[in-house]
Amino acid sequence: MTGARRLFVDRSRWRWQEIAYWVIVAVSIFVFPTHLILIAQVLITGLFALSFDLLVGYAGIASLGHAAFFGIGAYTAGIVSHNGWGEPITGLLLAGLTAGIAGFLLSTLVARLHGIALLMITFGVGLLLYEGAHSAKWLTNGDDGLSGINMWPIFGKFDFDFLGRTAVIYTLIVAFLLYVIARRIVNSPFGLQLKGMRENIRRVPALGISVQYRYMVVFTISAILAGIAGGLLAQITQTVALPVLGFDRSASVLIMVMLGGMGSLIGATIGAAVYMIAQDRLSTINPVYWNFWLGLFLVLAVLFARGGLMAAFDRIGDALRRRREVPAE
Repeated sequence: MTGARRLFVDRSRWRWQEIAYWVIVAVSIFVFPTHLILIAQVLITGLFALSFDLLVGYAGIASLGHAAFFGIGAYTAGIVSHNGWGEPITGLLLAGLTAGIAGFLLSTLVARLHGIALLMITFGVGLLLYEGAHSAKWLTNGDDGLSGINMWPIFGKFDFDFLGRTAVIYTLIVAFLLYVIARRIVNSPFGLQLKGMRENIRRVPALGISVQYRYMVVFTISAILAGIAGGLLAQITQTVALPVLGFDRSASVLIMVMLGGMGSLIGATIGAAVYMIAQDRLSTINPVYWNFWLGLFLVLAVLFARGGLMAAFDRIGDALRRRREVPAE
């Protein structure tokens, strides 16, 4: 086996954190039957964080408007169902396609920008879409949002029940499949090229790699994943409101990725889960001042888990290995 092939084989191996995450989620569906909608929202947010990590963690593309694609997917799935087509899978595909087209169109501009200019463009596009959705009341229902979204049974057999059993299993399957696809992308030669662009964008063209083309491809893929995540949220909650396009969502996903560890798909996913669960528990314990406690939790996490949770896991693993290697006296 050549060195390059061995490198890709080693990188493609599943880490224990990945296996543990998906096993815990699957088990939680049976252990916490009264929290199924929360589990589904954790999975959706994890998928959204994963899509953002493809940009910032792997390709080094900064963005302050990633919620735009999440919102496009949510509104697409919601509008399609609201107007009489409630088939979930095709609605989800349309959500991803619409967000992907928007991502491709924006990528033609993003591929030519860097630094502050890129941040301002993505931030501005996010604001434009938010105000556009707010103004187009004939389509989005403005401040009131879309309601009355009725989903048909999946494959004509599995109804979206009140407790959320079908919704959470449906979300788990979609999120896991897309995670596997994203994992394959980052562990391919294309993923290695993205990392090279992130580390030193000036030297990559010397290897014959088209930076602009790869920027456009990864930006479009990221938009598709974010759009599917938004479509899932619209389908399981059966409502779509303006906050799906808000800046708060873009800021939150950045925090989640930093919390889990940039440049790690499972890190972004775990960071989203920790953030969502902490938000849910703290808002239940202290409905008035929960933002204070959430902020304190994030500060402590940054101080004691530098580089994110994945880096902390790696440091703990290295310490345990060194301890085992020390011969007993």
